[in-house]
Amino acid sequence: MADRAAEEGVSHRVVGLLLAAGIGQRFDPSGTRLKLLEPAPAGEHAGAPIAVASARALRAVLIDVCAVVRPATNDLQRKLQSLLAAEGCRLIVCERAEEGMGVSLACGVRATAGADGWIVALADMPAVRATTIVAVRAALERGALTAAPSFRGVRGHPVGFARACYDELVALQSDQGARGVLSAHPPAIVDVDDPGCLLDIDTPT
Repeated sequence: MADRAAEEGVSHRVVGLLLAAGIGQRFDPSGTRLKLLEPAPAGEHAGAPIAVASARALRAVLIDVCAVVRPATNDLQRKLQSLLAAEGCRLIVCERAEEGMGVSLACGVRATAGADGWIVALADMPAVRATTIVAVRAALERGALTAAPSFRGVRGHPVGFARACYDELVALQSDQGARGVLSAHPPAIVDVDDPGCLLDIDTPT
């Protein structure tokens, strides 16, 4: 599915941020495997590396997609970065990624400060449908400060943030992600027929 903003004449510059700086310690505590390189078990891009499948959903909808990654200190991280770059993602290296998701998100938003909004996706959620991303983007374009999909009453990912959230997003710390921002600005909920918006990969099972 190709639903790129330029093809629709959309004036908003909504940037996709793929958070791909985690090491997946619960997936493999030994560190010999990188979760984001394992085959995606479900979704339109099943079989592709998990992070690649996640990136492809964003790239199907958004012109500007950036992947927030940690410094490439080993072959697995270098392979991940190479694959994401090959998918058309602009790489943003977060030097403090080990401090948590909040730091990675702040790093990505700061590096794309000219955006009108952001759709923040997790690289370990490979089955999100492009139509879900379209719905979240549409909510931002209608004026929502934050937006999120919901499948059968359960809120999922990715989450959208308007430009007005910039200062709060770049101030994020630790591993709490954007929970504080979403608490202050409850998201506009868009109902989607997409169980993939709830499927994140934490363990090999």
